[in-house]
Parts: sequence; structure tokens; C-alpha cells
Amino acid sequence: MFRILVVDDDKNTRILLKAVLEAEHYTVFTAENGEAALEVMDREHIDLVVLDIMMPKMDGYEFTRQLREAQNNLPILMISAKQMPEDKRKGFIVGTDDYITKPIDEEEMLLRIKALLRRAQIASEHKMTIGDVVLDYDAFTVTKNGETQELPQKEFLLLYKLLSYPGKIFTRIQLMDEIWGAESDTGWETVTVHIGRLRKRFEGWNEFEIVSVRGLGYKAMKKV
Repeated sequence: MFRILVVDDDKNTRILLKAVLEAEHYTVFTAENGEAALEVMDREHIDLVVLDIMMPKMDGYEFTRQLREAQNNLPILMISAKQMPEDKRKGFIVGTDDYITKPIDEEEMLLRIKALLRRAQIASEHKMTIGDVVLDYDAFTVTKNGETQELPQKEFLLLYKLLSYPGKIFTRIQLMDEIWGAESDTGWETVTVHIGRLRKRFEGWNEFEIVSVRGLGYKAMKKV
């Protein structure tokens, strides 16, 4: 259930990497350059980026530099046809975590991705901690002071999404598209129903709150 963003200006490469990663049960998003990748990251929770270097508008070096300057430690695997030592050095200087060259050895890429996720403690601890509260993404559970609740999948994903971006307002349509899927026949009113269930379930908890923003949607506020 880890979410990987593939950034490459070559459409065929994006299609290939998406298929390889999805076969390993990763959720995959794609973007054609660094600017588009930043837009995806504004909307989606991403665990790791597979990144080409030479792209229009914003290349891989600049994308990585901007993330690191913003204190974003998201694991980045650069993939490039540029094989000179100085190219690799530049990649590591701007902040990439790993670097492999094209043509891509798919097995090697998958091993490196697993190593990066493990190194970032994502593979073993895909969790969010807010004070005494722990959300476990893999088990759909919320634990506080040793007591664990297992949430229905949609409720958990909705809560995790909001708490991943505290203070950010999401419209009902945005939440509907991401949690239920853009092709779902379910109306956006179901988001309101699920928000109501979450509020009732965590009523009186001091660690976080789900806030309605009139005319816009919802946002989560962390209080610790």
C-alpha cells in the first residue's frame, strides 16, 4: 500500500515503471516533470519518488533541491541515462538518496526501492503519531493509551488523508475522488456521512479535530 511517484518526461518509461511497480502492489502516480510532480504531492500522500533527471520545465536536480530546502526528507531514487561520476555526485549533493542508470534493471530498481523504504522506516512503521495516538496505515487501526480501534477502510483512509496535511482544506469532491475513486457511483454526500462517524468515534479526543470549512470542505487540525 506504499505510494510511489514516478517522474519522467518519457511517456513509455512512465507506463513501463508504473506497470512494474503495480505488479509489486505499490500504488503508483506519475508526472512528466518536476513541476507536475510537486502538484501531485500537493494532492497525494507519497512515500517515495522515482525521478528522471533531464526533463523540461523543472529537472530532477531542481525538484530534489526544492524538496530538501523545504526540509522534506521523502526518499528519492534518481534514474538517468547520465552515467558520468560528476552527474551522480551532483545528484547526491542536491539530496537524492540513491542513483541508478538507464537502461533500467527492473529487479535492481525494486531492490533499491525496498531498501530506501526500509531505511526510511516506512516499510516497518507505516504509521503516524500524534501525541499518544498512533495511526497504523497497514492495519487501519488507531491506538491510544494501549487501546486499539480497527476502523472501516474508508473511514481510516479519510482520517489518514486529512491528518497527513493538517490545516489543508479538502473539498468533498477531492476526498471522494481519492478515497472512493473518480469512477465511483457513490455521491459526495457519503463523505459527510463518514466525517460524521469519525467525529463521533473520536469525540472528546484532544490530539486532533476535524473541522468543517463552510462552503469549501474539511480540514484536520493537530492539537499536540
